[in-house]
Amino acid sequence: MLHFKPKPHYKTLLLLLLVLLANVLYAQDKLAQKIPVDPNVKIGKLSNGLTYYIRKNLKPEKKVELRLVVNAGSILEDDDQQGLAHFTEHMAFNGSKNFKKNDLVSFLQSIGVEFGADLNAYTSFDETVYILPIPTEKKENIDKGFQILEDWASTVAFENAEIDKERGVVLEESRLGKGAQERMQKVYLPKLLEGSKYAERLPIGKDDILKGFKYDVIKRFYKDWYRPDLMAVVVVGDIEVADAEKYIKTHFEKIKNPSKERTRVEPPVPARQKSEAVVATDKEATNHVVQIYYATQKSTPEITVGDYRAYMVRNLFTSMLSQRMQELTQSANPPFIFGGSSLSGFVRGYEAYASYAVLGKGGVEPALNAIILENERARKFGFTAAELDRTKKTMMKGMERAYNERDKTESDNFVQEYINNFLEKEPIPGIEVEYSYYQDYLNSISLEEVNQYAVKTIPATSANKLIVLTGPDKAAFTIPTNAELLALTEAAGKQEVKAYEEKAVATALMESAPAPGKITAEKENKILGTTELTLSNHVKVILKPTDFKNDQVVFSASRFGGQYLYSADERNNAEFASVVVSQMGIDQFSPVDLRKVLAGKTASLSPRIGAISETLNGQSSAADIETLLQLAHLYFTKPRKDDELFQSFISKQQAMYQNMTADPQYTFQDSVFHILYRNQPWAPRVPKAEIFASINEQRALDIYKERFGDATGFTFVIVGAFDLAKIKPLIASYIGSLPASGKASTFKDVGLRPVKGPLKKEVRKGTEPKSFIRMFWNGQAPYSDSEQLKLSAMTEVLNIKLIESLREDLSGVYGGGMFGSLNKFPYNNFAIGASFPCGPENVDKLIAAAHAEIDKIKTNGPSEADLNKVKETWKQQYEVNIKDNSFWARQLIQSVEYGSDATNVLSYEKRIAALTPKDVKDAAVKYLDPKNYIQVVLYPEK
Repeated sequence: MLHFKPKPHYKTLLLLLLVLLANVLYAQDKLAQKIPVDPNVKIGKLSNGLTYYIRKNLKPEKKVELRLVVNAGSILEDDDQQGLAHFTEHMAFNGSKNFKKNDLVSFLQSIGVEFGADLNAYTSFDETVYILPIPTEKKENIDKGFQILEDWASTVAFENAEIDKERGVVLEESRLGKGAQERMQKVYLPKLLEGSKYAERLPIGKDDILKGFKYDVIKRFYKDWYRPDLMAVVVVGDIEVADAEKYIKTHFEKIKNPSKERTRVEPPVPARQKSEAVVATDKEATNHVVQIYYATQKSTPEITVGDYRAYMVRNLFTSMLSQRMQELTQSANPPFIFGGSSLSGFVRGYEAYASYAVLGKGGVEPALNAIILENERARKFGFTAAELDRTKKTMMKGMERAYNERDKTESDNFVQEYINNFLEKEPIPGIEVEYSYYQDYLNSISLEEVNQYAVKTIPATSANKLIVLTGPDKAAFTIPTNAELLALTEAAGKQEVKAYEEKAVATALMESAPAPGKITAEKENKILGTTELTLSNHVKVILKPTDFKNDQVVFSASRFGGQYLYSADERNNAEFASVVVSQMGIDQFSPVDLRKVLAGKTASLSPRIGAISETLNGQSSAADIETLLQLAHLYFTKPRKDDELFQSFISKQQAMYQNMTADPQYTFQDSVFHILYRNQPWAPRVPKAEIFASINEQRALDIYKERFGDATGFTFVIVGAFDLAKIKPLIASYIGSLPASGKASTFKDVGLRPVKGPLKKEVRKGTEPKSFIRMFWNGQAPYSDSEQLKLSAMTEVLNIKLIESLREDLSGVYGGGMFGSLNKFPYNNFAIGASFPCGPENVDKLIAAAHAEIDKIKTNGPSEADLNKVKETWKQQYEVNIKDNSFWARQLIQSVEYGSDATNVLSYEKRIAALTPKDVKDAAVKYLDPKNYIQVVLYPEK
């Protein structure tokens, strides 16, 4: 037998093939591996089944985020318990074994935890989550924080008297949801969730049950479902892992599961068996919306690395389809105002492909045609290589930024991940692993793979579906019947479909940098850590490099000027000039083109012409500072005119607001403005369709150019992760080259003043038994930082007392509060207001109670304890803000505008510590003068 010796190159080829095969097998094996759990989080389970998650994280410092997660929501309610999962959540704040009703909230306020803003909870179909951030400077605060979680989990008091008092609060929360949307929802929800228990278990429940349930019924829900094997405790923040674990074991190991456990069921959502259409209209509805829901399907959890890669494919598909839908709104007569399609979560464990559109002037048919056609275009022809490339760049950039911030990610972001892992098995591999997956797999995802996903995901036009049309009962177009709506949808599916045509755009914002200006002066402020540059065009730039974030740069520019420089006849053009430019774009780039050319970059800016100033605000990643400055240069020098995009904007706004006056709240706000300012030409107002018809494209563009075409007087502030030496030449190029005539810019006081009190008015609108109380105190007063602080302390102390009185004692409101400010421009003035939604039957007693609390403060001042609660809350907020780039940008800009010493921000804690009860009392006497009181109340129509 003859043996032929292979030539050397055959050996090489064989070796390469073996290596390639090994790589393929390795890649397949890796895709089959389970997604790991982030080693930075400790996950454990107690003997009673309670799960816990612990992570040490120092952003923000001296604070820990605590969560009690209960895998029980309204879906588990018995027929006589509808609404009581949510009611149970309320009762957790109304007394427990170790905290009487008022003790819990009062203690938390005393350590700077604000009720509502910080301390909160929510109940959904499937879960209830309690939110408790705790400052960690004092060990006793942490001790009590874990005690509160334990009490919520096992010893809520459910005192009969407190249950009865809380009925009013929960009913007020229910009242807030009543109106056109709720009435229309009652029509289509039974069809949307047909065959599922979810249709009968809305978390807010039924008013008749809330009013009359017996005490043992809610206690039965708590006993059945608040048990350790359905709970998780999440601890993320400035705390040692071992200490947190000890707290959890001490407080939760002793809690027992009930001897006879009820099964935690997960009700099915049957697949849709036929196509149907539902039209639901209401005379108080404001916009027509069409929605298409295809068959629900069980969602599949992500378990393996291959599942994660498939999730990336899904995100690519969703993003590209969303961008196409947005492009449809850019025509002069857009088929809809905005809309979209996606495969998304329906209820836990289920997902469905759905489309929606807020209708434009053309009505139902063009919207249906456009959105179904775009779905079909993606299903039949897929996406283009250019679309995929851009979307990959954008996704990769987002992941890179998250990775860059891995040691400066806020604790509440981690908390939400761990909650999702417990409730829905969402993977938590950690940002390092996710970043590696993106590096390994994103570029390997082919166009064919994404297009195959589109074919698999987008239902055929013949698929079973539910079409829902909601909106006002009157329209400029014919509102179809159920049968006609279904027929329109089926007809839309028979349109001829052509492939998407990609429009070529430039690959860079600017072909070359402009001729640079020069830095003519430089001044360092070592106390603030800032450097102030003066440029050859006399523009000033304040730079503050920080390490608060690793990959964030915040940009702000401002000067006095604004809309009031123009006559009242030109108000509409001046008011919307910057909005119009934002809709039309800059240089050669429409907003869609701008998104394309910025793919893979993170940089955004938004111009605004306000009443007395013009501003430009935005931010970027550390690597995209030059792009950010290029955007700034172009917004100053090359606003774009585009007739089609202008008409698109006008058409969409007119369609959006044409029926808005049907909403009682909208009409009430409109009435409030008229009452406060009569018919003054520059009075605040709500948007109306007729306003947009009067905007002149060219004049709006001219006004924009007048306000931004000359950079004289602008101060630019840049705060964040940048190197001074590297950013200076960029500033010289892009800001130093801006045109600046040297002509000073200032604002104008047009004499706009609110009416003087006392004045009381009623507004009647709406059919639901809903009222809204608005209270105002306005007037002229000298401005100072110290006086502003006193006024703010007064409103915050009153917020504490008003909630205690109106909500906790009288059970008359769910939310609301007082707000106020002392203003320096355009004239020295103060503006204070209070607002409370409520039932019409409670208006008089709530107003009387509010005035009683105000009178107490004016007579006696606040208690030291209540003032200390405000001070501690401000102190906690300050400790977070002082390490926030956006906060610093605002402070530096404001110090320029107000002509104040920017270093005052560093003495804030001393200034709040110096506040006294007398300061608050004096402020109340000074500003809350009954002679200047204005009251406006919304009542339902008679």
